[in-house]
Amino acid sequence: MEPLDVEDGFDVHDYRHGLKLRTQERETMHLENRNEFVCPACREVFEHLFVSEKRQHTFGDPGAPFCVVRTDDQLLLLTH
Repeated sequence: MEPLDVEDGFDVHDYRHGLKLRTQERETMHLENRNEFVCPACREVFEHLFVSEKRQHTFGDPGAPFCVVRTDDQLLLLTH
């Protein structure tokens, strides 16, 4: 199981072989983990990944435990 590397930011193209794009808008994207990638925060496999380049974002109830990781340019919300 490969962890997402967010040391120098996050590039979805590095993981496109195992992440399925569900939705994408101008500054956000929702992806499904199909390769058992590991969360960089808790080191557990995650189910979905939400990536936002917005400075602020409001989330509803994700319906599952989640982790939040911040890079210089993005906010990553990972649900388990």
